[in-house]
Amino acid sequence: MSLDRIKKIGVVGAGTMGQGIAQICAMAGFDVILYDIKKELLTSAEKIIIKNLDKGIEKGKLTIESKDLALSHLTLTDDFPGLKCDLIIEAIVEDLVIKKDLFARLEQINDDSTILASNTSSIPITRIGAALDNPKRFVGMHFFNPAHIMKLVEVISGAETSPQVAKLVHDLAVRLNKVPVMAKDAPGFIVNRVARNYYVEGLKILEEKVADHEGIDRLLESSGFRMGPFRLMDLIGVDTNFSVTTSMFDAFYQDPKFRPSRIQRQKVDAGHHGRKSGRGFYEYPD
Repeated sequence: MSLDRIKKIGVVGAGTMGQGIAQICAMAGFDVILYDIKKELLTSAEKIIIKNLDKGIEKGKLTIESKDLALSHLTLTDDFPGLKCDLIIEAIVEDLVIKKDLFARLEQINDDSTILASNTSSIPITRIGAALDNPKRFVGMHFFNPAHIMKLVEVISGAETSPQVAKLVHDLAVRLNKVPVMAKDAPGFIVNRVARNYYVEGLKILEEKVADHEGIDRLLESSGFRMGPFRLMDLIGVDTNFSVTTSMFDAFYQDPKFRPSRIQRQKVDAGHHGRKSGRGFYEYPD
């Protein structure tokens, strides 16, 4: 199974992750269809992708010609039946039921040669792939935020994933100038399982009023971490981070070390989702 057969890539979900994934695929020369049910998200995604490319030009990493070429490879649409591609990457909400329904519908409109991949950060690939008639072509391809900058990609094989499919997705990540790591299927895979305690313990310290969130961040950053847990949650999305923690808490049968935080729950309920909403643990004025 050769990477040469991948010409057209679909990305489902025009949120923060979908935007970045679509951008890097287009920059690598693939024809990309970025799909979302919300037209306003597509409009916002296009503006952000152009802004990212312009920033690359300002830094001398891109030329105007390479920007124009990347944009020529990108199509934004809310037409679901048009999602007929060689490979489709899902980047939607962390909800097992919604993901299973999406992939079942994608399978119906594509032939057996189409590879289906999920950018899920915590839900087991085997569990999502159970909705498919042909789970051998289903694989995890987990990017990290911001996807157009972060190098790491986890390639996760479910119980039924074909080794050839996993290898092809690994090679695709290399073509996208990423550093792929092969992982077996488990809640949180590698990075989120290791990193979960970074967030959860920070939130516990905050709940116990040992220190405020700014103090905790300063301590971790002075210890060598590039970003403290609260700045990082704001960057990732407080809502996204909470969703992943909740998913892992359930997947590990309510293991206390993964218990979601009441403080984080309150932030989500209030719409304080971090940088993308203008306010999280910190405020981000326009």
